[in-house]
Amino acid sequence: MMPMQPRGVDQNFTSYGDAGFSRYLRRAFLASTGFDGTDLDRPVVGIADTSSDYTTCHRDMPALIQAVKRGVLQAGGLPLAFPTISLAEILLSPTSMLYRNLLAMETEEMLHAQPMDAVVLVGGCDKTVPAQLMAAASANLPAISVVTGPMLTGSWRGERIGACTDCRRYWLLHRAGDVDDRQIAEVQQSLCPTGGTCMVMGTASTMACLTEGLGLMLPGGATPPSGSGDRLRQAVESGRCAVELATRQLQPRTIVQRAALLNALTVLMALSGSTNGIIHLIAIARRAGVTLTLEDVHEVSQRVPLLVDCKPAGCGYMEDFHRAGGVPVLLKALHPLLDLSVMTVTGRTLGEVLHDVPPPGGWQQTIRTLDSPFGPPGSLVVLRGSLAPDGAVIKRAAATPGLLQHRGPAVVFESPEDVAARIDDPDVTITPDHILVLRNAGPVGAGMPEAGSFPIPRRLASAGVRDMVRVSDARMSGTAYGTVVLHCSPEAATGGPLAFVRDGDLIELNVAERRIDLLVDDTELARRRAQFVPPPLPERGWRRLYAQHVLPAHLGADLDFLSSALP
Repeated sequence: MMPMQPRGVDQNFTSYGDAGFSRYLRRAFLASTGFDGTDLDRPVVGIADTSSDYTTCHRDMPALIQAVKRGVLQAGGLPLAFPTISLAEILLSPTSMLYRNLLAMETEEMLHAQPMDAVVLVGGCDKTVPAQLMAAASANLPAISVVTGPMLTGSWRGERIGACTDCRRYWLLHRAGDVDDRQIAEVQQSLCPTGGTCMVMGTASTMACLTEGLGLMLPGGATPPSGSGDRLRQAVESGRCAVELATRQLQPRTIVQRAALLNALTVLMALSGSTNGIIHLIAIARRAGVTLTLEDVHEVSQRVPLLVDCKPAGCGYMEDFHRAGGVPVLLKALHPLLDLSVMTVTGRTLGEVLHDVPPPGGWQQTIRTLDSPFGPPGSLVVLRGSLAPDGAVIKRAAATPGLLQHRGPAVVFESPEDVAARIDDPDVTITPDHILVLRNAGPVGAGMPEAGSFPIPRRLASAGVRDMVRVSDARMSGTAYGTVVLHCSPEAATGGPLAFVRDGDLIELNVAERRIDLLVDDTELARRRAQFVPPPLPERGWRRLYAQHVLPAHLGADLDFLSSALP
């Protein structure tokens, strides 16, 4: 079957009960913007613009949008940019994750409602990219992703630093009294020296790399720094590619197959990327009608070593990864572990894309080979047990080895606000052997904020304690580190076992055996379960809709009526 010809502006008509009048009126109003018949007979490429003064990571996006437009025009298309919600990771309360599904829903609706033959999804900051990919998989309109790119590194007193792994490290030193108020103010001004997303392997960089690994981004598109010539050239080329996608009608669900998702998981493990990537990939898979589970995550993790030296699991930064060849060279190093037959937005298979890509060069040490990896397999581990029957996740590559097997008494915090109020309270007995438990921070309980890597008590930090076992139904930033068990499912707010932990209960973590267990007998647990009262739902608006319909973390935390009906 031949692909359908692009329909341009003559599609998705406003409903007046008269299609001829709708076409006539639409073209009349478009004429007011200077478009003539030649313009309006071209394939239309929508450009989803998530720029916002609130989203500092997207500071350079206006130039990126113009570059995409230039590429679309060069290829004979008509570019029409449109705004969507912009999710600012640092400037949203309580967490941008609460609004990921809202952005996905809004974007999907705009892809259906507005006339376009293809779309360029321009994002970058943590939740924008997964939300856009979820929308693309649902709408199944030809789509390509462009990201703003990472910041360049800064410097403080001769030390190279960057957001946000170094943010956390210096804040811990400040809490411990090793960095004074004047010094932390100086660090604050040096951590984010340019526009762009965090320049470590946080969620933004992880999702950019996974998008390229999925085949929904042009080769080399994940790593060029924000504002650079490389980044702008990628945008121009993506605009040209979008016109080709419109002509060929290459749809996202043709690309987002199970094999491509397993390739993306392989990239995730080779990067020791953000644990958030697991939730996002599962959500994207379900939107595409593909089953992807935590067991898939663990199976891939066990066979893929860590190949990239990038914080927080290494010492390097994204600009180092870019200069070493970025995702194409990483994929070349991984090619024995990949399905090379999958299709990409280029119209070529992954194998064809990688044919002329050189392997990792010996002149650099950022991207390693399977024969000489940076770290062993298992950088991310899926845990189960009586505390997380449906699963939990730990980033082993960023944890303290001596804490990967640990038994200790629990100290329970009821919410992120409770942590802030009591973590430094001298009346709360906490020793380095305790296990800190945070609950009611899952999708239903709180929108699943990045509260899982909550701080070490100040008095312990001052005594030199740099890590403790922490367990929660929350997430943590991809820039964070530590022995932190995340995404415990079912969550506390829905009656998961985390709701029944009491101060002093013994908890046992055994990462080698993939276990996280609450050591309380069944009779006592049954008694506590019988006393459980779920927290009240939010009163109105998006938060109420979200709490009523959000799926658990192990199913991607999408809304149940937007996610495909998969197990």
